[in-house]
Amino acid sequence: MRMMATKKLFTADYEIHASIKMLYPYIQSASGLSEWFADNVTINNLDKTFNFIWDNEEHKARMSAHRTNHFVKFEFLPETEEEERDPSYFELRLEFNELTQSVFLKVTDYSEFDDVRELNDLWDGLVDTLRKIVGG
Repeated sequence: MRMMATKKLFTADYEIHASIKMLYPYIQSASGLSEWFADNVTINNLDKTFNFIWDNEEHKARMSAHRTNHFVKFEFLPETEEEERDPSYFELRLEFNELTQSVFLKVTDYSEFDDVRELNDLWDGLVDTLRKIVGG
């Protein structure tokens, strides 16, 4: 019997100096996500699954929710019964603060990641790459 891995919810907010309309394609499209989030991202046009590639490993996900210029949520396709009951996902949400006129990328990552500090460093690095691309 395999031990059930416990999933953890990670959230972080990142200020990015770019408009929401400019940022949205980077969080929603395969080409945009390929530039900063994964080594490569492709879409299977038949079943609309996204294939995220990191270190030559494929991870298939579907866009389970989205709202143009607001947010996108990707749910990883389950490989076991346990994952079917409790799927891993990540959500990228764009928020505008009226008071400070700032745009924030709010990251929600629900996965079997053990080391929260390492996960935080990973997201910090990913968002730094995104900032360099958009100039923000």
